[in-house]
Amino acid sequence: MIAGFLVLIAALVIRLNAEALPLPDQIALPEGAEAQAFTQGSDWIAVVTTDDRVLVYGRDGVMRQEMQIDRAP
Repeated sequence: MIAGFLVLIAALVIRLNAEALPLPDQIALPEGAEAQAFTQGSDWIAVVTTDDRVLVYGRDGVMRQEMQIDRAP
C-alpha cells in the first residue's frame, strides 16, 4: 500500500512537471473588453470577457473568432 501511494505521488509530480502548452506573450483584446476567464485547447485560447463575449485566439495571438453569449431571460 505504501509503494502504491509513492507511485501515485510520483505520477502526479511527473504530470505536473510536464511541459505546458506555449502561450503568446500578449493578446490584444478589443477596446473596452476586460478579461474575466480563459481556457485553452491544443491550438487555441479562448478569453471570456465581462461584457459576455468569447474571443478565440490562435496560439500566435491572432483572433480567430468572436461569439456573443446570450443571457437567459
